[in-house]
Amino acid sequence: MTGSILFEAIVFLVGAIFCVSIAKRLGLSSVIGYLLAGVLIGPYVLGFIGNEGEDILHFAEFGVVMMLFLIGLEIEPKNFWNMRKAIFGMGGIQVGATMLLSYLLFVLIGFEWKVALVISMAVALSSTAIAMQTIKEKGLMTTTFGTSSFAILLFQDIIVIFMLGFIPLLANPNEAITSGNIDEQTNLLESLPIGFQTLAILFSVGLVIVAGRYLIVPMLRKVAKTDVRELLIAAAFLIVCGISFIMEYVGISPALGAFLGGVVLSNSEFKHELESTLEPFKNLLLGLFFMAVGASINFIVIAKSPFTIIGVLIAIIALKGIVLFITGHIFKLKLDQKLLLTFSLAQIGEFAFVLLSFAFGLNILEQDQMDMLLVITALSMSITPIISIINERFILPKIGTKESIKRPMDHIAKSQKVILVGFGHFGSTIGRFLRSHGVEATILDFDSNRVDFLRKMGFEVYYGDATRLDLLEAAGIAEAKIIICATNRLSVSKAINKIVKEKYPHVELMIRTKNRYDAYELLNLGNENIYRESLETSLKLAKDVLSKMGFRKYTLNRQVENFIKYDEDSLRRLASEPKREEDYIFKAKQELEQQEKYLDEDFKRGVVEFDNHWDSEHIKKVLEKTKNQ
Repeated sequence: MTGSILFEAIVFLVGAIFCVSIAKRLGLSSVIGYLLAGVLIGPYVLGFIGNEGEDILHFAEFGVVMMLFLIGLEIEPKNFWNMRKAIFGMGGIQVGATMLLSYLLFVLIGFEWKVALVISMAVALSSTAIAMQTIKEKGLMTTTFGTSSFAILLFQDIIVIFMLGFIPLLANPNEAITSGNIDEQTNLLESLPIGFQTLAILFSVGLVIVAGRYLIVPMLRKVAKTDVRELLIAAAFLIVCGISFIMEYVGISPALGAFLGGVVLSNSEFKHELESTLEPFKNLLLGLFFMAVGASINFIVIAKSPFTIIGVLIAIIALKGIVLFITGHIFKLKLDQKLLLTFSLAQIGEFAFVLLSFAFGLNILEQDQMDMLLVITALSMSITPIISIINERFILPKIGTKESIKRPMDHIAKSQKVILVGFGHFGSTIGRFLRSHGVEATILDFDSNRVDFLRKMGFEVYYGDATRLDLLEAAGIAEAKIIICATNRLSVSKAINKIVKEKYPHVELMIRTKNRYDAYELLNLGNENIYRESLETSLKLAKDVLSKMGFRKYTLNRQVENFIKYDEDSLRRLASEPKREEDYIFKAKQELEQQEKYLDEDFKRGVVEFDNHWDSEHIKKVLEKTKNQ
């Protein structure tokens, strides 16, 4: 029974639901939950999953492939070209320096030079799956740290191609022939002369580009005309599987091929449809991958030589961390961004499993070396989320925040000082509008590179975590009259709300929220200035629709004002209900009916029927009618 596929599927799903729920409840990354689930159900703890974990790992790597395809969809070719300096500059320095230092380390330990070279290749690679999943979860993809991490990881995915092509040159031909695994490792590149291998790579890349434009997009158009949702899902999987198969057959990284396919399709009309179709499957497969990594940690190997494994693990993480920190310094990243980069990419990545298995199949690595390296790789991936949390909670708060650069001498301080937390799309619109009316705002933002840019633009700006009291005090909260919370993170808004209520009650707090449910929480904390980001935009669109259908604009503007008034009143009445779902649904339905009744009565009573004071189109029609008479 325990060998049943259905039983294993149940075990994986139960483990994921249980452990990830606990991790999220504790405020940890979902990656930690998946890794913990894998360790628990694996062959060395509870034993629900046997020693076939390596096969599961290979299957689960498809989640990494799908993730890179979706990342490629988000990057237009022009933007990819603009990143070339970061990709080859930061990526080249990181991989080159890490390989050199780790090669010297393993030679000094006593490994043969060929073995040390293979290990140094594996050590140079970081985990795209863990790093990108964490970056996306925390919304850091658009920060300097996020783009730098992506550039380095992309270069690593590219260099894997050349590493796989180089490793066979290290093998003893006689030993390679006797290897039982060598047939499983063959691909088209291995059967071609070295000169033709480059042509095969270029041809396969060109094939993906041409197929994306002249085959895949026309196919998707035909599928879309059928109006069958299942066919579109099948087509999306066919695209990812087809590109990955071609790349793997040629001998190129399937993940790199999938990324390239995503970039090619990023300008197509099916971009968002593909994203929404594949996203749920990508997350599930990535979760399976993380669990497979956790299950692959061999505690028997660890028990045989714990000090050696722990020592090598610490040495590798320290070595990679130093290289990453120096790389960030060379490219002028700020301290907080360098620390995030250092702690996020210091692990060994999933492609190390591929390189090490390939080298083992060629008899370059011995069995005990292979076992130890696989354990170190899995452990390094497993502890990455933990050391990232240590960095974010204990290191960055102490040394990551910088002093504010003083304003020029000719700056005139405003009597009604405003502090603006968050300068993304929402916050920048507020800041620019305030500034156009002569109101300067002190801006707090967590991206130090963006902070430098804002300072050059003339804004008074601080870098740091706005939930820290000392940073708010440095930004002038004692003299401020208004704090605008323009971030979309509820946890930040709640923390600032607490500080203001307890320490600076004279400061008025105005908060942006994503939806009604976030607004409920903030209202229950005693904050009245809540601004739902989609409310007025959606009403403006509805107003324009009705205007085009013949309704008078002044009438509609008055009705919009009434709608907002009734909705805000309803919001406050419902704020205490969401925890009791049945009561909430009943009362919400009553509120909706009451709002519609009020609006209908307003219109029928003529409250706005004859209000056409500035409705230019209506006045124009009246004047034309009078003139004709």
